[in-house]
Amino acid sequence: MLVSDRRKFLRGSAATALSLTVPADLFAQAASVSASGSATWDAGNLRHLLPTVSDTRMLIKTSFGTPLMDAPTLSVGGASVRGRMGDTRGEHWHFYVTDLQPQHRYTLSLAGARGRPLCEPWELATFPDPNERPDKFRLLIYTCGGGHEVHKFLPTVVRNRLLRRGLSFQPDAVVANGDQVYWDLLAPVGGRLFQTPEAIELAGSFDRSAIVLGGDNETVLKRAAGPQIVPVYATDFRSTPVFFMQDDHDYFDNDEATDDTVTFPPSFFMLQLARATQGMYYPEFLPDAARPLGLPWSSAGDRVWGVSESFGTIRYGRLAEILLYDVRRTLTMAGPSAVYVDLEVEKWLKARTTTTEATHLVHVPSNPPGWTAGKWGEWYPDVLGPDGKLTATIPKPYWQSGWLKQHDRLIEAMTATKSRTPLVISGDLHAIGIGRMLRSGTLDLKANPITTVLSGPIGSRPGPNGWPSGRRGTGAMPPAHLDMDEQVKPIEQHGFTLVDFTPDKMVVRLFKWDWKTQTVEAIDSLEPFHTAGLIRPV
Repeated sequence: MLVSDRRKFLRGSAATALSLTVPADLFAQAASVSASGSATWDAGNLRHLLPTVSDTRMLIKTSFGTPLMDAPTLSVGGASVRGRMGDTRGEHWHFYVTDLQPQHRYTLSLAGARGRPLCEPWELATFPDPNERPDKFRLLIYTCGGGHEVHKFLPTVVRNRLLRRGLSFQPDAVVANGDQVYWDLLAPVGGRLFQTPEAIELAGSFDRSAIVLGGDNETVLKRAAGPQIVPVYATDFRSTPVFFMQDDHDYFDNDEATDDTVTFPPSFFMLQLARATQGMYYPEFLPDAARPLGLPWSSAGDRVWGVSESFGTIRYGRLAEILLYDVRRTLTMAGPSAVYVDLEVEKWLKARTTTTEATHLVHVPSNPPGWTAGKWGEWYPDVLGPDGKLTATIPKPYWQSGWLKQHDRLIEAMTATKSRTPLVISGDLHAIGIGRMLRSGTLDLKANPITTVLSGPIGSRPGPNGWPSGRRGTGAMPPAHLDMDEQVKPIEQHGFTLVDFTPDKMVVRLFKWDWKTQTVEAIDSLEPFHTAGLIRPV
């Protein structure tokens, strides 16, 4: 029998911080919640496991409670792959497997030195071949899964329970759209919120002139980021492919701009923190035949072959193609010619949008088209006016008009593809909602409106100041640049979205949970509060 330390670690992680979390009745509920749904699966010394797949490849990230000095081995079918260390201390290991059969369910096992099993075997399937025509595909998507309990975010055991409810619907893939970590450093507002005496005592302080891995910064990073990821996912996703995106907080700062501080584009140190977090905890995006290997932050020499850190593809046969893109890493500040995504990335996005290889094509940017909260780093120029209302008549300091131009170029490509119903699913705004974009600037979209979805946050801080409306005085609203038909106006509650793809339609189901009026146990029976059917044009 294997000796499992995982549940002990998760209980301890939650217990040390739950006393700092509000409200008190939520503490009490969370303290009685099972830490993970994998109680019947023996994880041994394994703390967390997050896999991703394509039709022929797998990439798996793991961490262990006790460091492994010798490389562990992953067995997949009849093949064996030695692990590659993701840190400098043997706690994090990842495994890259190639030349697999499409649409095949494999049995996987992990072994240490001399072949000793490190955990119980499990199963994981590859996706169908890009030319196959599967009948169905189910996607689970959400945003804002991060947050340390020292900062009063939703307890990790409650986040895990929300995700297990999502997993109970047996999705074929999961997208975690940005903000896996909240630990802002320099942002004028975010830095004050997150660099508290309690947080510094718990994790320490970063030295921005030192290397991230291999010194004291590695310890600080693991103390800051690990408790935001490891207990939230544990090993519950071992048989479900995940696709983790990054947004502003994953670079360890909020998107803020003042005369003293402009937090993006990310500095060298921000990039190293984001890359190290991804390298240790969650998988990069596997190569795709239709995505150029030379896109920015792809095919880096210190990563396994061909992966991309910022731009990904979910290709499920000819049924669905989902384009994932981080808008922060390649952001420029060039005024009218500024962009969020590099121009080569824009070319790739537009080329895939206009192809007809897949029946359905979905855009998943890290920054949401359709709504604004008046933040600096948004597509739109709207800003909070002196009266506390959003307006586009007052200049937004340091906002770049080129960002909106790129938005409209992408929107134009989506609406021009008449053989599909355009769909965009995003995150960032700590809300869940759905609407149809009917106009964008001078673009009339009524002939083929773009459905846009806010997927719902998992980890937002409970309490009035944990939501954008509490901090900024306004929730998410349609910007002046758009005409929006809002089927569900953005709701500031925890939740997630399921999308079912079949050859003739997409069905979007929105789920929400209200910490103020519902018990933690109610999560186990959540049902969609809104369903939208998007019929494919004939």
